[in-house]
Amino acid sequence: MIEKIKERLKEHILEYKENIDMHILVIKKESLLSVIKTLHDEFNFNMLVDLTAIDWLDKKQERFEIVYHLRNLDENFMIRVKTSINENEEIDSITSIYRGANWLEREVYDMFGIIFKNHPNLERILMWESFQGHPLRKDFFIRTEVSLPENE
Repeated sequence: MIEKIKERLKEHILEYKENIDMHILVIKKESLLSVIKTLHDEFNFNMLVDLTAIDWLDKKQERFEIVYHLRNLDENFMIRVKTSINENEEIDSITSIYRGANWLEREVYDMFGIIFKNHPNLERILMWESFQGHPLRKDFFIRTEVSLPENE
């Protein structure tokens, strides 16, 4: 299956890796929706297992890496799709393909400050509304004074 995927998506793939637990496609950020839709529609990756981000502050050219784990339940096959963006860039929302991405993208937004274009309800999900900053960014210092929300 992976050879068919690589052939079908070759113009979108920047790098292919084979890890001990699954195959990894590193793709162009502008190809995200196209790649995810193709994997969903043509290769039956009907389950979004996880969506998260990594902050590579000062370690890579682009600061954030967005990571998608998809599963084809019929063949019990998983794939990891990764793409990178800079701090002030936005990435496409995949909620039009996977409705379950709604909460996962909100979590990434809340913890990292990554904006997902065309998300239906991009607002904080874990931190309170008046919370300043994004706690999983490498430059959010643990000793930063954070004011707690008022009790209602």
